[in-house]
Amino acid sequence: MQIDPKLTNVATSIFSVMSALAHKHNAINLSQGFPNFKSDQQLIDGVSKALNSGYNQYAPMPGHLALRDAISKKIELLYDTTYHPESEITVTAGATQAIFTIISTFVKPQDEVIIFKPAYDCYEPAITLNGGKTIAIALEAPNYSIDWSQVKQVISKNTKLIIINTPHNPSGTVMSKADMLKLQELTNGTNIMVLSDEVYEHIIFDEEQHQSVCLFPGLKERSFITASFGKTFHNTGWKVGYCCAPKHLMTAFRAVHQFNVFSVHHPTQKALADYLETPKHYLELPHFYQEKRNTFLNLIKDSRFKFKPSKGTYFQVLDYSEITTESDIDFAKHLTIDHGIASIPLSVFNDHQRDDKVLRFCFAKTDDTLEAAAKILNSI
Repeated sequence: MQIDPKLTNVATSIFSVMSALAHKHNAINLSQGFPNFKSDQQLIDGVSKALNSGYNQYAPMPGHLALRDAISKKIELLYDTTYHPESEITVTAGATQAIFTIISTFVKPQDEVIIFKPAYDCYEPAITLNGGKTIAIALEAPNYSIDWSQVKQVISKNTKLIIINTPHNPSGTVMSKADMLKLQELTNGTNIMVLSDEVYEHIIFDEEQHQSVCLFPGLKERSFITASFGKTFHNTGWKVGYCCAPKHLMTAFRAVHQFNVFSVHHPTQKALADYLETPKHYLELPHFYQEKRNTFLNLIKDSRFKFKPSKGTYFQVLDYSEITTESDIDFAKHLTIDHGIASIPLSVFNDHQRDDKVLRFCFAKTDDTLEAAAKILNSI
């Protein structure tokens, strides 16, 4: 039998590779982006309570209504704007599913999608699977800022979608108000849509305000926002997220979503709806993770690694250029096998075309783990 797969030459994810290597060598795993501490017991108990209270059949296709209502109230509290819970919010199986469904809904063969690299690794495969063409713009270390004049140059009559991600994985940078205004200006009067990956919206530091697309009317009308409860509440394995968009966009999204996933784990949705009734559960997150960042950076301040403190996410990029000339992939493997600490090389987010001699470390870990990791990094 001859087969012709849509995705070819796709290697095993670097996250799987590095985690397997960390497990094999009993290394401290700061590679994959998940916490090694548990969720709030109140939230865990809420899922158990929902299971025992009969929330065990299909949830409504767009999501448990009380959760959509809670999301709407959260957005209004944070950004002073609204999405209607019945027609403009959909609960998804994580943000990655939302992203895939958005791209599948709108991107047709020959459509062009602009992304910024280093980029999270789910964007481009989804574009390719739907026959689209990825137009990648490189972000340069150490600032990873967008050159909007370059964006203007690559916009064409075939541009269907621009994907942004703020706070940005893997660099830990954030987009500014000026960035968002420039994006609004460039898309004004066009049919270009925006997909704003905002899964780290609650993990932003140094008194910065998260610049969501929903703060800008000209962007809101053409944009999807994708978000993740897993990133927010330390339970990535639950795979529950959501997306928001104006009604006309969300109607099209749901037409595909209903055949892709249909609905998401009902007991978890019920528990999240109850948990969101207390805003401090997400309002306290910036301080919580800033303390983690500061702890990690203070512990390695005398190491040979160079860094600019992360502005958001729970990732910190470390520059090792004064330590070795090894490629980032080789050095990441060397650190894991010989020193017992796993990280992620940034070149894998950039098609291996740029090697800035930097690695990404996850600091969503217990203080004991961060102290053990720092001891290793300080010895190199």
